[in-house]
Amino acid sequence: MSDGNFSQVLVIGGGSGGIAAAASLLKRDGSLSITLIEPSDHHYYQPGWTMVGGGIFDAFETERTTESVVPNEVDWVQSSVKSFDPENNIVNLIDGSKWQYEYLVVATGLTLKWDMVEGLEECLGNHGVTSNYRFDLAPYTWELVKNLRQGTAIFTQPPMPIKCAGAPQKAMYLSCSHWHEQGVLTNINVAFHNAGGALFGVSDYVPALMEYVNQYGADLCFNQNLVAVDGSAKTAWFDVTDDTGNIIRKEQKFDMLHVCPPQASPDIIAKSILANDGGWLDVNQHDLQHNKFDNIFGIGDVISAPNAKTAAAVRTQAPILANNLITSMQKSGEKRYYHGYGSCPLTVEHGKIVLAEFGYGGKIIPTFPTWLINGLKPGRLAWILKKDVLPKIYWDAMLKGREWLTKSSKEI
Repeated sequence: MSDGNFSQVLVIGGGSGGIAAAASLLKRDGSLSITLIEPSDHHYYQPGWTMVGGGIFDAFETERTTESVVPNEVDWVQSSVKSFDPENNIVNLIDGSKWQYEYLVVATGLTLKWDMVEGLEECLGNHGVTSNYRFDLAPYTWELVKNLRQGTAIFTQPPMPIKCAGAPQKAMYLSCSHWHEQGVLTNINVAFHNAGGALFGVSDYVPALMEYVNQYGADLCFNQNLVAVDGSAKTAWFDVTDDTGNIIRKEQKFDMLHVCPPQASPDIIAKSILANDGGWLDVNQHDLQHNKFDNIFGIGDVISAPNAKTAAAVRTQAPILANNLITSMQKSGEKRYYHGYGSCPLTVEHGKIVLAEFGYGGKIIPTFPTWLINGLKPGRLAWILKKDVLPKIYWDAMLKGREWLTKSSKEI
C-alpha cells in the first residue's frame, strides 16, 4: 500500500453496531489493531427517540459525541467509504485514501428514504408533519401532541423492512395515552396507515396491542402506503391495495401526520459485490460471516438476516460476531450462533409496555421469567426497563464490551 493504511480489523460505521462490535472484539483480544471509519461527529441512542416524541426523554439525553463512545484503543478515521474491493482486502474512502485490512466488519446501518414520499422532505418539521425517526424532529412530535386538542392524527408505516418495526405504532400509542390523560382523545380521529397487512409481525403480541387500539379508538388501515404529502394543504395521499391487488390512490386530510419513512440498504452496499439480490449485506444469518468473503462480517440493520432490525438485535449480535471473527482469525475455538433475537418494547401507554422478544420465525425468546415480565401483557416493570435500565445498558455496557442481556448458542 502506497499510503501505508492497514488495520487488522477495519470497521465501517460508528453507530451501535460498529462501536459494539469493536468493543466486544477488544474484550476478547486487547492487542487487536482496529480502525473505525465513521463520518459523523455525533452518536445517537435511537431507541430513545420514541420516548422524546412521547415527552418522556429530552432529546439531549439520546446524543453524545462520537469521540466519547469510540473505544480508546480504536483508531477513528472521520471519513466515508467510496467503494469496496474485497478481492484485494481494500476499502476506498471518499477522500482518496485506501485502507487495507485483514478482517472487515460492515456496520453501515440502513438509509432512510424520505425522498420516496413526494413532498415529504419539504414539509418535515412544519405544518404538523413529523417523525420520531429523526433526532431533530422527535421534539416536534411532542409539541404537536401537546398542542393537538381536536382533529385528525395519522401515523404511517411503510413496507418492510424498517428499523424497529414497532416504532410507528409506539408513536401512536404514546400520543393517544397523552390525549386520553388530557381528556381530549374523543375529539381526535386517530388512524394507523400500514403498508403491510398486519399490526405486528409476531402474532402472539397482537391481542395485547389490539386492546389498546380499541381502547384508543384508532382506525387500522392496512395495505395503505403513504406516497405523497402536501404540508400546507394538510393532505396526504396513500396507495391502497385491495384484495385483488388493484391499487387506488386515496386522499386524506390531517392535522398531525407522523411519518415512518421508507428504508433501504445504503447504496454503497446495495450497489457493491457485498450485497445479496435484495441489496443487503450478504451474511450467514447464524454466524454473521459473509457468504462469499470469509474475512468479512456484518452487524446491525444492514445485514441480510431476517431478524427484526433493533438495538436489542445488535446487542446480541456483537459478542457473536466478535467470537466468530476471532475464531476465524486464530483458526481455533468454537463458533457461536445467532438465532435472530430482537426486542421491541411496545410503549402502549405512559407507564406500561408490551415487551416483545422474539427470534427467527417469530419464536418467542423471553429474557425474563413470566412471573417477572410477561411479554404478552402490558406491564410496569417493562416500562422501567425501557425508561431507566436499557439506556444505561446501551451507553455503559453494550458500547463498552460489557455483554449484558445477550443470547447466543453453540448450535444452529
